[in-house]
Amino acid sequence: MSARGLRAQTVEEVRMTLEQGERLLLTFLIPLAGLVLFSEAPIISTGTASRVNFFAPSALCLAILSTAMVNLAIATGFERSWGVLKRLGSTPMRPATLLAAKAAAVLVVELAQVVVLGAVALGLGWRPHAAAAGAVVAAALLASVGFAGLGFLMAGTLRAEATLAVANGLYVLFLGISGIMFPLARLGGFATVSRLLPVTALGNAFHQALGHGSAVSPESWWVLAAWAVAAPCVAAWRFRFSS
Repeated sequence: MSARGLRAQTVEEVRMTLEQGERLLLTFLIPLAGLVLFSEAPIISTGTASRVNFFAPSALCLAILSTAMVNLAIATGFERSWGVLKRLGSTPMRPATLLAAKAAAVLVVELAQVVVLGAVALGLGWRPHAAAAGAVVAAALLASVGFAGLGFLMAGTLRAEATLAVANGLYVLFLGISGIMFPLARLGGFATVSRLLPVTALGNAFHQALGHGSAVSPESWWVLAAWAVAAPCVAAWRFRFSS
């Protein structure tokens, strides 16, 4: 893998994300709008003294899901459908370099999301527990790997239109059953199944560490780790560079 090629492709992937309006909407504007709206308006009861202390970790979780799974899946799926991946495969760039660049770009965009959302949340009165930074970074990295695996799996096996539909469908589904938008206890019997999802584990980790300053539960670590291993392995097995 060429370090120069990896760096150049990573820069290009980040540029494409930041220059396309629909991708900016997904990665920045939706999490930001959700943070401001739900922190300021009593639309959803959180059961916490400070609304922003609940929705700031939620917005960060939503941002990671948007970038690492949905945006990655849709962009890669259409590039595969248009033959871009196949043509790149015939150049000196190795397929592994391309996928690594996409994964690196995800991390760069996520860092920008954390800066923007964090600044807005602090302005709204959020006071995170700084001592939990290490656990938050570890949870975010594991979740990003798992989400990226799911994104590559969809993009590398489905038609572009199907990838678009499935990725957005999962986005809405995860938003509703993961405890990101409201406390997990409200899900009742669905909570048991929901706890097996990576987005739920990430949401729990962020709320525990940033919202309460407590240790992340072992269950969340196990779920995040399992998805971080399983999803990329299945994606690597099933991914095809041409439709």
